[in-house]
Amino acid sequence: MFAMKRILLFWAILIMVAQSLFAQQDAQFSQYMFNTLYFNPAYAGVEGVTKITAIHRSQWFLYNSTFGEGGAPTTQVLSLSSPILRFNSGVGFHIVNDQLGPENNLEIQASGAYHLNINEGKMSIGFRVGAFSQTLDFDKYIWNEEDDPLRKNGKESQIRPDLSVGVFYRAEKYFAGVSFTHLIKSEFDFGLDNLRNPLENHAYFTAGYDYEFNYDLIITPSVFVKSDFNTVSFEAGFIGTYRERLWGGLSFRQSDAAIAMLGYGITKDNSLKLGYAFDYIIQGQDAKQPTSHELLLSYSLPVVSGSGKKIIRTPRFRH
Repeated sequence: MFAMKRILLFWAILIMVAQSLFAQQDAQFSQYMFNTLYFNPAYAGVEGVTKITAIHRSQWFLYNSTFGEGGAPTTQVLSLSSPILRFNSGVGFHIVNDQLGPENNLEIQASGAYHLNINEGKMSIGFRVGAFSQTLDFDKYIWNEEDDPLRKNGKESQIRPDLSVGVFYRAEKYFAGVSFTHLIKSEFDFGLDNLRNPLENHAYFTAGYDYEFNYDLIITPSVFVKSDFNTVSFEAGFIGTYRERLWGGLSFRQSDAAIAMLGYGITKDNSLKLGYAFDYIIQGQDAKQPTSHELLLSYSLPVVSGSGKKIIRTPRFRH
């Protein structure tokens, strides 16, 4: 009973941090708890194994615009995270393709992190450098005026540098991390002075607690807070992991969607895992399709022995 009260208190405190929701500039993922490297470079190598993760998200599935071209948003991410035990560090790479109607964003990023032993946990300090490409298909826009000064034809692309930093702490039963992305606020203008679109600074905060319900079942409530320094939004939920192989959970995205998740370890050694998330839109259905779908596939390479203190691992981080 005492442990359950601690979980409820944990939820109440963190949910109070975020009270309003508006659109975020970065790509959105329902299975954020299995995609931490995308939001925080300090997560590179934290899991103690080399892991490859792929996610495909179809938002507002089967949505078609009532005017012009451009369908439902789709996003793909491919990431790799690996520890470097000899140097108490880790590296990570990810590629993101985010299609938003006439706009396409492509990221190629590399992360590095240094791991420090603090008390009974590990503190990871990370940074990320990469390239952010934005492409606009001007033919998919509807122009009110033929001589609009912003009007162009065909597709145009620009590539800009990107920089992010983060901190992540992992103890035996809890974790927390904070990161700041797009620090240099790279700007896209496509040769038009009146069309200046900078990458806004974003801050991300995540935290969770592993509650051992019994020998076979671990319940992990978590919260994910996002801000572009003008608005704040949050997601909160829990994952139940049974015998480190089967997991399922529910989460809520503020003023947007209720989400159900399910996953399973396909191989005998649990190295290959498949996850699925189903979003049911609870606000703004008149302008959207009511469901979104997300598929996750991850593969952990066999552990290679090396020097250095072993990184703490729990079922929460083996998805």
